[in-house]
Amino acid sequence: MLKKALISILILLLVFNLYRTIFVNTSKDSNELLNQSITKDTSAWVGASHFQIPLATNKNGALIQYGYELIAHTAFYIGPKGIVQHSTNGMNCQNCHLEAGTKPWGLNYGSVYSTYPKFRERSGSIETIYKRVNDCMERSLNGKALDTNSKEMKAIYAYIQWLGNEVQKGKKVKGSGIEILPYLKEAANPTQGKMVYLQNCQKCHGTNGAGAIDSTGNMYTYPPLWGKNSYNDAAGLFQLSKLAGFIKNNMPNGINYHNPTISNQEAWDVAAYINAQPRPSKDKSKDWPVLASKPVDYPFGPFADSFSTAQHQFGPFEPIVLAKKNKH
Repeated sequence: MLKKALISILILLLVFNLYRTIFVNTSKDSNELLNQSITKDTSAWVGASHFQIPLATNKNGALIQYGYELIAHTAFYIGPKGIVQHSTNGMNCQNCHLEAGTKPWGLNYGSVYSTYPKFRERSGSIETIYKRVNDCMERSLNGKALDTNSKEMKAIYAYIQWLGNEVQKGKKVKGSGIEILPYLKEAANPTQGKMVYLQNCQKCHGTNGAGAIDSTGNMYTYPPLWGKNSYNDAAGLFQLSKLAGFIKNNMPNGINYHNPTISNQEAWDVAAYINAQPRPSKDKSKDWPVLASKPVDYPFGPFADSFSTAQHQFGPFEPIVLAKKNKH
């Protein structure tokens, strides 16, 4: 009886060890893969919520909070019916800098304070945060520059500084700005883009791209994508690569880079459709003073190459990139 009992115990131990080898280690490997996936997916910078602004303990708390308000509800303060001044087209900064500049790949402010002042090819000069903010005021919001000594400019600066204060100087965090998508082999197609727009975008931005005004009549719930109240042709989003990348990771409203719902092709095509529509124009004669530094998708001449304006607007861009490389 004792011998049989010992044999039974040995068999149980062998089965147990076999279980550990097959299932526990497999589970461990799966967990490691899961953890790697989680680490990868969550490594993009996400800004702090405005609810975390330390009003009671930070001497600049009230100013930072006002800066948040100006970013989130720009039109209420400095729009066409603004309570402070009338400086912009009625869009809010967060219509482009999503979730008040905190969303990964949503034109966030994560690396602004850490990287400015810096040299920018578009102006051919070293720019401060004040200059960069006023660029947005004059281009994306198609309005007037703010006085750099105004409370409004100081508040916007304070908010941007607060958001990026823990980012090491000189460093750019993952998820900053816009993810640039791989270039298409052919030109982006505005006609196909219209179909994408009607299926995915018109429910918020309207069939005519005019957006939707909120119940107060002072701000847009959904911004206009073209027309007199949209960004002008000097704005960054008028470059197709930037608009396509922005759309891919953020639209339709509510999605993020974890779960995009449209393809790269659709993003390029709908961007082409949107930017083919009429919008305000701004003097661009001083932009990109060094012709060779112009982005391949900047559709305003003169160019440092022989490609057409249409190709610089809609692509294909790879031949332009290749020609630029061969030239150097």
